[in-house]
Amino acid sequence: MPRSQRPEGTRRPNGASSIYLGKDGKWHGRVTMGLKDDGSPDRRHVERKTEGEVIKAVQALERQRDDGTATKPGRDKLVEEWLLYWLEFIVKPSVKYKAYRAYRTAVVVHLVPGLGKHRMKRARPEHFEKLYARMIANGAKPATAHQVHRTARTAFGEAHKRGEIPRNPVELAKAPRVEDEEIEPYEIEEVKKLIAAALERRNGVRFVLGLAMGTRQGESIGFKWARLKKSTKTLRVASQLQRRTWEHGCGDPHACGERYHKVKPCKEECKRHQRKCPPPCPPDCTSHARWCPQKHGGGLVEAAVKSRAGVREFVLPDQLFDLLLAHEARQAQERELAGTEWQEGGWMFAQPNGRPIDPTMDRNEWYALQAEAGVRKARLHDARHTAATVMLILGVDPRVVMELMGWSNVAMLRRYQHVLNVLKQGVATQLGGLLWGTN
Repeated sequence: MPRSQRPEGTRRPNGASSIYLGKDGKWHGRVTMGLKDDGSPDRRHVERKTEGEVIKAVQALERQRDDGTATKPGRDKLVEEWLLYWLEFIVKPSVKYKAYRAYRTAVVVHLVPGLGKHRMKRARPEHFEKLYARMIANGAKPATAHQVHRTARTAFGEAHKRGEIPRNPVELAKAPRVEDEEIEPYEIEEVKKLIAAALERRNGVRFVLGLAMGTRQGESIGFKWARLKKSTKTLRVASQLQRRTWEHGCGDPHACGERYHKVKPCKEECKRHQRKCPPPCPPDCTSHARWCPQKHGGGLVEAAVKSRAGVREFVLPDQLFDLLLAHEARQAQERELAGTEWQEGGWMFAQPNGRPIDPTMDRNEWYALQAEAGVRKARLHDARHTAATVMLILGVDPRVVMELMGWSNVAMLRRYQHVLNVLKQGVATQLGGLLWGTN
């Protein structure tokens, strides 16, 4: 039967594809792919020189429609448009603050300036690989480029699931190799020196707690006296303290921060910035929210712990419990001395006026403590590695270690527990006794 004929009294079903020869001499095909956002039919058109070519094009669209891989109708978004939408409306409501900030840095600082003007459907793996290479050439660490890669892979993966793009190009891109960071926890003698020096400092018990129990920085400075149960000598980890960036509450963030926009780069002999000088603000800068009269969401904030496993309770060693009681007595004296200047927040470790401790202030105190104790400089988070390693030396059951440290993944044991010299010495002694010793 000729294509143009149909049995009398019948019609093509609603939504069926159609192929016809147009008056322009070309073959045309129309395929119903579904519905648009407004509810109208998403009817797509293809044209080719021959009937065979248009049949193949129509069949390809039908396969995409049937297996769910068809892209959405409308203009192909810019990478910048999608990333900013993904960041603010998909990521921000669904992840914790620090995770959002990490995603935001990758998007705003690296991905949008580097790839933002590409069209989503035209993005290629090599675009991302070249971006990573430029980042490293400009001084970024491979770990930073790897974080940008993970962010892009997640963002484009969501675009693929939503039909914005036919495939995720970042899945094929090769991220730069990242060498495992070498972490050397403190030896037992070093830990003892740090504890001795800490007890000579105000709020020094905070660092003893971190070295002994492995609490994170935000957990340690976020402890409140109400979570110390004296009858059982237990301390509960229920929240953490974070410093968050302020957000504008006004209607025009760019105009609000206009007087604070940086328009020129720093001079070569700049002495204002201790770290690398920040670049000039972009033309549409919406930063500087800390100066906004309606600012919100920033400052020191009490937040939930990192994960569900992070909510935990541990029994304190008698010595550490007694140190906390002595610290409580000293803080009571400070409260009385401060009088009306004291701002009661129930914080276990506080400033002389009762306010909570800023994370930067706490970190600087840690570095000063290391210098005073005469030990090598290490990150504050390395105290957590040290605590986990000490538990390995003591032979603590792995399940108990995971409970105390607030982990739900056993892989964290391999990441945080390290083989110190004391363990190696023990093995050497045993080998010596077995192979060369006498019965």
